[in-house]
Amino acid sequence: MNRYRTLFISDVHLGTPGCQAAYLLDFLRHNDADTIYLVGDIIDGWRLKKSWYWPQEHNDVLQKLMKKARKGCKVIYVPGNHDEAGRQFAGMSFGRIKIRQDAIHVTADGRRLWVVHGDLFDGVMQYAKWLAHLGDWLYSAILVLNRWFNKLRVRMGYPYWSLSQYLKHSVKNAVSFISSFETMMARETHRRGCDGVVCGHIHKAEIKDIDGVLYCNDGDWVESLTALAEYADGRLEILHWNHIQGIAPPVALLTREVSVEVRVRETLTVDG
Repeated sequence: MNRYRTLFISDVHLGTPGCQAAYLLDFLRHNDADTIYLVGDIIDGWRLKKSWYWPQEHNDVLQKLMKKARKGCKVIYVPGNHDEAGRQFAGMSFGRIKIRQDAIHVTADGRRLWVVHGDLFDGVMQYAKWLAHLGDWLYSAILVLNRWFNKLRVRMGYPYWSLSQYLKHSVKNAVSFISSFETMMARETHRRGCDGVVCGHIHKAEIKDIDGVLYCNDGDWVESLTALAEYADGRLEILHWNHIQGIAPPVALLTREVSVEVRVRETLTVDG
């Protein structure tokens, strides 16, 4: 069991076929922390409103988190846009899990980090939410196509390759969106007087300095299988669970039934 001072996890999207719940459950079994932040989009309310999808593994993830909370781990849940219904319960606790609009985390070396999902600083979410829903549908369609494409690649002896990650990191508009989002988050963090920010939303794990502000994105559990960890001395690191375990995350799930009803998680330029 690996022990950390803090773990940050976001964009799990429980309730969708794309969620890699089995790998997150494996991660939670092998890693523990004094504090765990759930940084939004843990449960995908957008998807569940359209059709119910909730296999046992998704329930097991929630049970595991609640079990950690019962055993003394401080679990703080900061809802995102896909689980925005949880924001109405900010300030309350459920099963010893505290729900907050956002939070301030102080690292072991004294840095103040603003913890927030990040969707409120996404112009598409704020001014064209219909486009975000359309993008969400397109993203899920790409994920389904990606599963079948990689199933063929595995049979031919090739490694896993992510179409959506390729598009997101290669298409000019997508790269521009990600850069703009990161810059906006850094500026807002500076305005709030914090040393850094921990967010999710765009499904791109990253730790970097932006104009003197520490920008941290903990990634997602749909494709990249990443979490942000703080060690006892305050050092921060992105944990890539598929690299640590030596697995190709989505491949093991390629043989599972794919839901006929497809919904979207982002446009080619927007995650979340």
